[in-house]
Amino acid sequence: MVSDGTTATSAMATTCRAHDDPTGSEACDADVGPAGEHSPADAAAANETPWPSGRSEVKVPLMVRARISLVRAFLLLYARCFGMSGLYLLGRFFGTLEYLTDYNRRRRVHRKLIDLFDGDYTPAERRRIAQRYFMRIRCDKMFYTIMDRIPRNKLLNRIKFKGGRNIDEALTKGNGCYAALCHFGSHHVAGLMMALMGYKIAGVRDPKESHVRRYIQNKYQETFPEVAAMRMVHASSFPRILYRHLRGNGILASLLDVDRRRGDHTKTHPVTFFGREREWLIGPLQMALRCGSPIVQGFVVSRRNFYYRLIATPPLIDTQALGRDEPAVIAEVLHRYAQGVERFARAHPDHLMNI
Repeated sequence: MVSDGTTATSAMATTCRAHDDPTGSEACDADVGPAGEHSPADAAAANETPWPSGRSEVKVPLMVRARISLVRAFLLLYARCFGMSGLYLLGRFFGTLEYLTDYNRRRRVHRKLIDLFDGDYTPAERRRIAQRYFMRIRCDKMFYTIMDRIPRNKLLNRIKFKGGRNIDEALTKGNGCYAALCHFGSHHVAGLMMALMGYKIAGVRDPKESHVRRYIQNKYQETFPEVAAMRMVHASSFPRILYRHLRGNGILASLLDVDRRRGDHTKTHPVTFFGREREWLIGPLQMALRCGSPIVQGFVVSRRNFYYRLIATPPLIDTQALGRDEPAVIAEVLHRYAQGVERFARAHPDHLMNI
């Protein structure tokens, strides 16, 4: 899905750990016209652009592979002896130990809760939320580490997809679909599960991702052909191949609430989030608008015993509005997206990820 709440678990994303998306670049403007139509020259160039291999090109050090293999073997043995519910209880136990001993990280979680929710919670409530956060993160890491060794039917039985019809209806339009995720919840699980359900997924990966994430991702690709078919690009890749994926009626997923700039070429847009103005990257959003792709919002809820609920909202904006002035449309989509994230965060404050 490592040392913090995003790394070991973050290998959606694979859909997407699509965060810190690259594509807010000025180069995108020349690729697609206002109606989302490519010129013949652009289309030809896009077709010549090869998809990068989903498999990590960086060799994972031997000691890292040995350490992860040992952890995987222990978790699998424990699950076979005590079942997935027993493994879940073990995760909660270790999560509680981390909460009690990792003072610096616990302090960061409290600061994040105060920053987002201000005075909504008492100190005692924040402590309970922080403990649930540590337990959830540890359980998600455990599940993510051994997902490739769990039979496919058991994996799919652990997922409840709410709003899947919104994705299917969006794809019937033939212009692909953009799934806007957020820094709340185990989005890496959503990407893998959607790939196993047969959806054509593309996402953006961080070129500086950890060796643990690379190793686990490679294991998934060796086990599941659907995951091997997932199209992952580095954040520094030319965005035209992502355009091609949307035009091929695929799903592009990324974290939209990214406020870390990747350079002067990236584009941001102001948005009010929890009462404060932020600057979020809008490259993937611009791509979706210019391709005429419906834009849905996605969430992942972690439940007891490694069960998950995937949520796909109805489109954030009527596709008939795509002919309007683009900055106005972007502002409206970001406003609705931010409101959705706020509602989800208040309902699940322990689902923080970006700590």
